[in-house]
Amino acid sequence: MTTDPAAETAGPAPSEPGGTGGGESPPETTATSGDGVDAKVDAKVDAKKEPAAETAGLVAAAAAAEPAGAGGGEPLPETTVTSSSANAKVSFADTAFKNITRLCGFLLLALIAAIALFLVLKATDALGENKANFFTTKTWFPNESGNPRFGIAALLFGTVVTAAVAMIIAVPVAVGIALFITNYAPRRVGDALGYIVDLLAAVPSVVYGLWGLIVLAPHLTGTQLWLSQYLPWFPWTPLAGAVLGLAIGLILRASPSASLSPGTLITLGLVVGVVVSLIAGVFDAPDDIGIFSTSSGQVGRSIFVAGLVLAIMVLPIVAAISREVFKQVPITHKEAAFALGATRWEMIRTAVLPYGQPGVISASMLGLGRAMGETIAVAMVLPASFTTSLHILEPAGTTIAANIANGFGDSNDIGRGALIASGLVLFIVTMLVNMAARAIIARRAEFSGAAA
Repeated sequence: MTTDPAAETAGPAPSEPGGTGGGESPPETTATSGDGVDAKVDAKVDAKKEPAAETAGLVAAAAAAEPAGAGGGEPLPETTVTSSSANAKVSFADTAFKNITRLCGFLLLALIAAIALFLVLKATDALGENKANFFTTKTWFPNESGNPRFGIAALLFGTVVTAAVAMIIAVPVAVGIALFITNYAPRRVGDALGYIVDLLAAVPSVVYGLWGLIVLAPHLTGTQLWLSQYLPWFPWTPLAGAVLGLAIGLILRASPSASLSPGTLITLGLVVGVVVSLIAGVFDAPDDIGIFSTSSGQVGRSIFVAGLVLAIMVLPIVAAISREVFKQVPITHKEAAFALGATRWEMIRTAVLPYGQPGVISASMLGLGRAMGETIAVAMVLPASFTTSLHILEPAGTTIAANIANGFGDSNDIGRGALIASGLVLFIVTMLVNMAARAIIARRAEFSGAAA
């Protein structure tokens, strides 16, 4: 009888230990001829599977025998979820509340559509009688019999420029107030300051108008003359300095040894631009290019004064919304910034401002809508002159809302239709501003909590 040398050399397969519970060793397997190695491998695999299966069976049995509660009661019966029980029952109150809220939403849309339809229908006849281009004409003579001529150019220009001046002044101050209340001031001081800022929103528009006409405009005469004398090239020299700083920053950013960031260079360019404008004013340089220059040398009830009055009016709106947004910044973000060694300003710059940016933009858009639609205060401060000029210190200019307030009482049918047509333009511009605000917020899901 001949014996396979491979089988004799291999010998019996070593026994594998059982599982963690100490199971039996698998039977010894002896392989002959050329299949010896494969047989040993199969035997080892089977030996590893058997303890695992045994352990799984013991765990399943223990789980089945375990009592349901801590007191050792009976195991819970198996529950089968059917399609009827899966659908939760909706109460009558829930259904009624949902339908009421839906009706409120539809009523709001219907109200906006009704206002737009009213404006279009009332403005159609006047636009048909107009002898000039409505979008490019600067004059406003809709009450002339047989030859009505009116346009929106000067009114829209005054509205946009006045609102822009107001937002440039109000937004930085409002954001600074909100940051001080939420991050610097003690709790009692912050609450008191917040109440005072909110109180500004309760002041009637006519009070702001009277204050701007009687107090602010006369006392700003010296300030306007100083701006006209010593900042004749503003804002073009600061803008040129900022662009130059940005270009230098982008060039130096490619160098690993650059020590100044583009933001620092932009700020430096702005400062240099202001200094250049001051030097030009000191040496009586030509002053017909800046927004603070005046062709007649006279200042008074200007777009600058009206913009300052509007800035004070929209300040509580922007400050209140920004304050509430900054309060919602997660405390973990602030603590993480402090844990990394950030100062308070660095914490605000890296944790607070990025989180609150959509809210600040939304608050600014709401303030812009208020500034563009303000009527009485602007009508009392600005003279009714239909001109378009970037020299905001000259006593000239008017807005759409102010023109409606000033001219509605003395208008005939065509004149009232022309005023309604200008109101339609203001309505469209305000809607575009609000839509832009919603689009900006929708791009930042973390502001609405969607990223939480």
